[in-house]
Amino acid sequence: MDKSKQQDEHGPEADWILTIDNGTQSVRALIFDLKGQLIAKSQIKLIPYESPQSGWCEQSGDYYWQNVCDACQALWLQGIDKRRIKGVSVTTQRGTMLPLDSQGEPLHPAILWLDQRKAEPLPRLGGIWDPLFKLMGLSETIANFRSRAQPNWLYIEKRELWNKTYKFAFLSGFFHHKLTGEWADSIGSQVGYLPFDYKKHRWAPKWDWKWRALNVRPDQLLPLVKPGDKIGEVTQLASEQTGIPQGLTVIAAAADKACEVLGSGGQSADVGCLSFGTTATINVTMKRYTEAVRFLPAYPSAITGAFCSEVMLYRGFWMVSWFKEQFAHIEQTKAEEAGVEAEALFDELVNNVPPGSMGLMLQPYWGPGVKQPGPEAKGAVIGFGDLHTRAHLYRAILEGLAFGLKEGLEAIEKKSGCKVKELRVSGGGAQSDAAMQIAADIFGLPTVRAHTIETSGLGAAIDAAVGLGLYPNFETAIQAMVHEGERFEPDREHYVMYQRLYREIYLNIYKKLQPFYSKIRDITGYPE
Repeated sequence: MDKSKQQDEHGPEADWILTIDNGTQSVRALIFDLKGQLIAKSQIKLIPYESPQSGWCEQSGDYYWQNVCDACQALWLQGIDKRRIKGVSVTTQRGTMLPLDSQGEPLHPAILWLDQRKAEPLPRLGGIWDPLFKLMGLSETIANFRSRAQPNWLYIEKRELWNKTYKFAFLSGFFHHKLTGEWADSIGSQVGYLPFDYKKHRWAPKWDWKWRALNVRPDQLLPLVKPGDKIGEVTQLASEQTGIPQGLTVIAAAADKACEVLGSGGQSADVGCLSFGTTATINVTMKRYTEAVRFLPAYPSAITGAFCSEVMLYRGFWMVSWFKEQFAHIEQTKAEEAGVEAEALFDELVNNVPPGSMGLMLQPYWGPGVKQPGPEAKGAVIGFGDLHTRAHLYRAILEGLAFGLKEGLEAIEKKSGCKVKELRVSGGGAQSDAAMQIAADIFGLPTVRAHTIETSGLGAAIDAAVGLGLYPNFETAIQAMVHEGERFEPDREHYVMYQRLYREIYLNIYKKLQPFYSKIRDITGYPE
């Protein structure tokens, strides 16, 4: 980017924020101005994970860091005036954990949120906890939580390594240490298998059952700071590796989903935030703790002291990639010839099919859940006829995802008493006009695309802007930095039809098929 152009367009005194956004598929170094406009971007696609055994998903911590360094160095090649950058913040994929030694070096590859390995066998919790959870019908949920926890697997399978672990850190905490040398992470990044108190936004008290459930000592946990608080300053070594100016202030942000919500403008309980990402989510930001599904926590918001009441569809818009690999060879060939992504051609498929996909209905449980849906869950497609094509299946995927997220929103509204009046949508899938219109029609609500695809990076920039005092509070920063993109209004006729499909068919699919899913699991052993 030409320096003079930067000066002309944004004024010589304009301040900028650098954000690092490390997702599952790529890492991005982004620069935003204080109006929320993306000034520059560098993106490096990642190998999402290695699978040394079936179901394992892990990646080298050094690989992540090297790509962060490379993304930053590529940014400077665009002619960026580093003097205008006032601070940096980090947002990362949730739940990806590393065991670190006392120098902050990984002792084992990062175990991703997608990982399916299980820690077994695990002892009973002891005390009142086992009979209490059995009485509450939570035994399987707690057992799943314990078996999925990365520290438990390391304790059982790699005890010597566990003994050497100085800190268990999510990816954000690892990057914070690499950048500043400080041992600290954001409250907003604590989503995963550590003993965190989601109501109080602190580590769990010593009597909490999570300490019995997880093989973690208090001294192995990072000190936590609020979103917008200072983590530290960029060290000389980090500056040499990344090109980020030495001494630049690093401000705590939050996990990528929380930052997406913030960057989409979801700061109040009357705005529902859809994330059309690898994992699809519906989030509503609230000032009080509200569990949309009982015993599944509301996660920390990127806004200090607030909560994100969330329901997720684990495989979400991953299903678009699944469809592309399995059924979209024609579009892939056309896309290669045109030099575009295959997904850009999928709206053509959708628009050739009427709303309701001519009776084809899809339940999007392509990955099992923890509680709702349960661990036995499978996906389902019903209503096939001889007129249906792959185009109908693709539209049914988008409709099924929207139905699943609508069910999540209704659970949030029921538990919280709030009423959502508008949807804000982010994530890669939000670039599809067809997906946006389907969401508007199924929810029956105005549905607004974020003004930038980089909503998680923007949310992190808002945290930094507030933390640096460039804005006095989150409300002012959001007003200045978040803007509406395209707006999609619901079609009344389509909404009425979708309501019948949702109420009379979709909501009954899981209830009717759940016993069969359990029997399939018993017979085939899948999912375990």
